[in-house]
Amino acid sequence: MTASPLPQSAGYGIVVGLGLAFAIGMILTTYMLKRYQHERITSEEFSTAGRTVKTGLIASAVVSSWTWAATLLQSSGVAYRYGVSGPFWYASGATVQIILFATIAIELKKRAPNAHTFLEVVRARYGPIGHCVFMCFGLFTNILVTAMLLTGGSAVVTNLTGMHTVAACFLLPVGVVVYTLFGGIKATFLTDYIHTLIILVIILIFAFTTYARSDVLGSPGMVWEILQKISSEHPVAGNAQGSYLTMHSKEGAIFFVINLAGNFGTVFLDNGYWNKAIAASPASALPGYVLGGVAWFAIPWLCATTMGLACLALETTPAFPTFPNRMSAADVSAGLVLPNAAVALLGKGGAMCSLLLVFMAVTSASSAELIAVSSIGTYDVYKTYINPRATGKQLILVSHSCVILYGLIMAAFSVGLFYAGVSMGYLYLLMGVIISSAVLPATLTLMWSKQNLLSAAASPVLGLACSLIAWLVTTSKQNDGIINVTTSGANNPMLAGNVVALLSPAVFVPILTYLGGPQNYDWESMKTIRQVNDDDVLMPSTVSAGDEDLKDSRSNTASGLPATPIDSTAALIRASKIARSLTVFMTVALLVLWPMPMYGSGYIFSKKFFTGWVVVGIIWILVSLIVVGIYPLWEGRFALAHTAKGMWYDISGQRGRLIKNANPDFVVDGADITVPRDDVVAEKKE
Repeated sequence: MTASPLPQSAGYGIVVGLGLAFAIGMILTTYMLKRYQHERITSEEFSTAGRTVKTGLIASAVVSSWTWAATLLQSSGVAYRYGVSGPFWYASGATVQIILFATIAIELKKRAPNAHTFLEVVRARYGPIGHCVFMCFGLFTNILVTAMLLTGGSAVVTNLTGMHTVAACFLLPVGVVVYTLFGGIKATFLTDYIHTLIILVIILIFAFTTYARSDVLGSPGMVWEILQKISSEHPVAGNAQGSYLTMHSKEGAIFFVINLAGNFGTVFLDNGYWNKAIAASPASALPGYVLGGVAWFAIPWLCATTMGLACLALETTPAFPTFPNRMSAADVSAGLVLPNAAVALLGKGGAMCSLLLVFMAVTSASSAELIAVSSIGTYDVYKTYINPRATGKQLILVSHSCVILYGLIMAAFSVGLFYAGVSMGYLYLLMGVIISSAVLPATLTLMWSKQNLLSAAASPVLGLACSLIAWLVTTSKQNDGIINVTTSGANNPMLAGNVVALLSPAVFVPILTYLGGPQNYDWESMKTIRQVNDDDVLMPSTVSAGDEDLKDSRSNTASGLPATPIDSTAALIRASKIARSLTVFMTVALLVLWPMPMYGSGYIFSKKFFTGWVVVGIIWILVSLIVVGIYPLWEGRFALAHTAKGMWYDISGQRGRLIKNANPDFVVDGADITVPRDDVVAEKKE
């Protein structure tokens, strides 16, 4: 691209201005939650949102957290390389992990109801050694995901606005850090909802422009005709008849396996997904993750089917940014397929939509990573090994410090990757090689009572060693001993490393379990994990002196009472049975029943079939919009109505009615504090 379609001011306006706008909005939201919903940002609230988040927000948060920059940029890149198979392989290869994780989420809620992180569960079962091993793999996951977000996001910002990449790396996390500091995980749920809504709307704009309104394209039939022509001029090696319009793609299938193996690690080892499972109410974990996974599928599928194929179709038109040249492999790996296609479709409007889309994807996923690392630093490092008697205030201070420190470290690390020539595409393929060896041992920690400490601690390390050897040896053998970013980032070396990483523990775990003797674990030590006592954070005026019965419900659980009542435990057992059946069926459907007949037959899409393929994608994403855009509002309608009523009472000067309307047992005390009425206190004491 010879010149950026947008000025640098647009880049700074979005990255800094919109980031700070979200931060200010979250500060106001936190104040309103405190004033009208009587919430306090305690250490428990900061990390777990009170363990009461409902299905709609869980689904929205899952979609938002799983919509990385790579979801939009990498998926469009594989569509550009391999045709219609690329978007499907990307979507199916990254959806099943979320659906399967629903089963693990239920087991976590059932076996360790008071946990703050998955690593606490590991320590409760295996002690410090197993805890430290899985902590390393968890942090590896967070670092790789965040680095990929920032490298991909900064590349697009630079491409579209001319803003320096270093500036983009440091400024993209600023707004996220600020609103995460003020709102904790609750902030990520609320902003995730807004981000997801904007992302879905922009994808629909791109889809309707490409397939209905564009002067050059304008219909699925026209796109099909152009792709037919391109297939004859530039056939795709390994595709049936060299066509872009077939699911039979050798390189696409290799990418699918890499994608499938690598993304198990980024879900099952990312504390962000465990955080959401912990924050979910017992009844919401299963439907939240299943709905989130199914809703997310449409995002990479339709986005890449639209933008990746539009890029191919428009690449030879004067409106395309690189015209008359085709895009280079480096540009494709950097994630520039989508923004280039958007500029060709909509000019500066497309550039602005792309910039906004990538900003939303980067910031929403980054907030989840910040909370994930903050939780690990607070509960698994500070409270476990440094200050076991830490108060709620101390834990909040550590959480805030971890958020700021991690944001700075990852900005600097991303700058280093930029100067080293490591792109988002390379990191995306590499993730599984580094982390996937811990997936099976982590899963069996909650699912198999026989796995012992030796198996749990040694299998991930041995698997990592084997995956690195497989990756680098394959690179060396296929490139005459030359190992660099280009050669090691090819499909075959990454395939070898990812598959060995995921599957080698299937050999190590049973052998080491047999050698060390089965553990026969009874799951009881996980239930001894307790919530933090946040009485020092809750303001004294909220409770009458010496009256323990009137403390906030969050304070009660913080003092050691179980967070999951007996009826909820029964519901979790039922949900566990449903989850196992449902996840198996959906996994088989997405990985076998749908794609494999089309792959095996080598079918070339007809014009009518391609049109139907696109229409199904658009309908699916509209359903996703209902699930993650409208359903959360319906679930929270009473809280929203109560908050709106409270704001009206404030504005109209009826502050006394503000609390009486919500709860006649409470009255206003001071600016925004509520305390029990004296007669209610006396009645409770009697």
